[in-house]
Amino acid sequence: MAAVDDLKFQANPDATTISIDEPAEIPKNQHSRRQEPGREEDDELLGTDDSDKTELLAGQKKSAPFWTFEYYQTFFDVDTYQVLDRIKGSVFPVPGKNFVRLYIRSNPDLYGPFWICATLVFTIAVSGNLSNFFIHLGKPTYHYVPEFRKVSIAATTIYAYAWLVPLALWGFLMWRNSKVMNIVSYSFLEIVCVYGYSLFIYIPTAILWIIPQKVVRWVLVMFSLCLSGSVLVMTFWPAVRDDNRRIALATVGTIVLLHALLAVGCLAYFFDAPELDFPAPVIPAHNVSTVVTKSR
Repeated sequence: MAAVDDLKFQANPDATTISIDEPAEIPKNQHSRRQEPGREEDDELLGTDDSDKTELLAGQKKSAPFWTFEYYQTFFDVDTYQVLDRIKGSVFPVPGKNFVRLYIRSNPDLYGPFWICATLVFTIAVSGNLSNFFIHLGKPTYHYVPEFRKVSIAATTIYAYAWLVPLALWGFLMWRNSKVMNIVSYSFLEIVCVYGYSLFIYIPTAILWIIPQKVVRWVLVMFSLCLSGSVLVMTFWPAVRDDNRRIALATVGTIVLLHALLAVGCLAYFFDAPELDFPAPVIPAHNVSTVVTKSR
């Protein structure tokens, strides 16, 4: 009997309990992630803990009242290396990479977009005047007059596009986010930042538009449109991919269409606008008659 009692299992108080539930769940999650490798990059753009921490830190950084200088100073808190890196990312987009995730989300700014738009305004206005001058150079009936109104027209067009289109897109994404779950969310500042940096490619393009060859101009506008448009498509496609298929395609198509209208409109108005050459007015010669008056 003593030998039988020794064979019985006894509870050891120093033993460690091992749970087999957690290891069973980990491969399951890993398996589900392996099924959708293309969406791993977009997980950070959803409402995850990391993004919540980023928004919380952003809210703490911008807690100053909006009427103070410190509130607006946070929008321009960026160094030269970050701006140059973001410009490089907008000119040389990486296929399959999200521009917001790579460059913007850590610290969105308004410094780069503001000065890019300002530089583009003066570049288009000055290049348009120079193009008009070179086209009519050597014509005796043409008198060059600088068109300063092109500066105000270019400023209104560029800044309206860089602010109103992101505002409309942000409102649309917020509305669709309330309808469909798991849609990538962007802040209004991030969308403005993406649109501002995407316009940088048009600065050297506008300078090259001085070349008085329509074929060269249209090749340049198509090339720059493909580069900047690809940045917008790769950024906003993950935001609408999980939505209805027609709505997603219509949204991306509208983004590209508006971007193309801006480029084509600037080229057509500031560079390809027809200029009429008015001949010098001919003053007819009149017979000079002398009137003699008699003095009384």
